[in-house]
Amino acid sequence: MNAPAKINFASPGRSPDDLDITVRNRKFGRGSKTRRWWLNGDPVGTAWFNALSATFPRGEAFFIESVKAHRDGAPPKLEAEIRAFVKQEINHTREHIVFNKLAENAGYDISFIDQRVEEMLALTKGRPQILNLAATMALEHFTAMLGQELLTHPAHLEGADGDLGDLWKWHSAEEVEHKGVAYDTWLHATRDWTRFKRWKVKSLMMLIVTKNFITHRVSDMVELLAQDGIPAGEARRRIAAYLLWKPGFLRRIAGQWAAYFLPGFHPWNHDDRPLIRKYESDFPDAVMPAA
Repeated sequence: MNAPAKINFASPGRSPDDLDITVRNRKFGRGSKTRRWWLNGDPVGTAWFNALSATFPRGEAFFIESVKAHRDGAPPKLEAEIRAFVKQEINHTREHIVFNKLAENAGYDISFIDQRVEEMLALTKGRPQILNLAATMALEHFTAMLGQELLTHPAHLEGADGDLGDLWKWHSAEEVEHKGVAYDTWLHATRDWTRFKRWKVKSLMMLIVTKNFITHRVSDMVELLAQDGIPAGEARRRIAAYLLWKPGFLRRIAGQWAAYFLPGFHPWNHDDRPLIRKYESDFPDAVMPAA
């Protein structure tokens, strides 16, 4: 009988030495009126983005605290990147609070999403901080994957009311740009671990995060569509088509998701800074501080 193949848990890659994380202090949705179905009149697409946005204010505060908890002793470059990461996430929180208010003004009750996020985060209190960092790292991979998808295929946001499409492109560019910060913080915090232990913990956490992410986003969308008068069975069929077929968000990111489990994975093994440069060429004021 052949001996089982030995997996080589290779050292992970690294963030580019010349990576600059830019804080783009932009503001969106001020004084604008939007339709209830602000994304091209599509209730399902609107529900997808509304459900995502409702999780961001509390979720991004959790990301910030999880990363900051492990910054002691970080190399100067990583320390600077953590500071920029925190500033970007604070701005994201501010803008999604405004976005969420627009959804509420359109007649949606999204408080149930915020309440569940609050309850789930309460469960993280008292557990080892390294597990919170592992969860943050997995969720940051999700936001980076979704950001890359939106920047690669801007048709996802065609027909968005006002500057709401620009909000999501801005957020996407910065998620792609800082996609390695939580991961590099994890590598710093677990520098005394074996490569196998590091891989095992991060992989198990990604499986847990994936189950919760998909389950909760779908249930959130079903509830939001119920507020539009769409029955649960029909809503689930339309959600499945939206996420798996056209435009197929989850189908399109499946390869990137699977890559997370590879030995030697690092978010910057794929350098997608051209997407950020494309964003900045489309929005030249993106790098200018807000007045």
